[in-house]
Amino acid sequence: MNWGKSIILAFVLFAAFLVTLVTVCMRQDISLVTREYYKEELDYQAQINRIAHTTTLSEKPTIQVESGDIIKVRYVDFPSLERGELHLFRPSDPEMDKQFDLRSSAEGLQYFSTSGMGKGMYRARMKWTMNGEEFYIEQMITL
Repeated sequence: MNWGKSIILAFVLFAAFLVTLVTVCMRQDISLVTREYYKEELDYQAQINRIAHTTTLSEKPTIQVESGDIIKVRYVDFPSLERGELHLFRPSDPEMDKQFDLRSSAEGLQYFSTSGMGKGMYRARMKWTMNGEEFYIEQMITL
């Protein structure tokens, strides 16, 4: 084999390598942490304010998993709750996320069923409004 054929063969192999590399890269899942990542990034100052309000609370809510498929949220100020939500966020699979509405109640407990949800680690994100101020707490739980 002479030099000309070797150079052409090297170019052909390099081109085949590039085509393979581009094909593999195009098939990769490049999903973001959340579907609306950029919108949430712009609203982050409001999130900082929610977290700052939460640190001023004398008693913070607790989120616990009971008997495998029940989530118990305990918070003494549920009677003064205006609105709120509990979002179970699964980082590995956004299709398994679940959202629950919090309601004002005289008792300091609320229960939510997680039957039918996949087992694993979730981020429990609780956001609520009381007396015109927003609050936020996040906790890792395992179902």
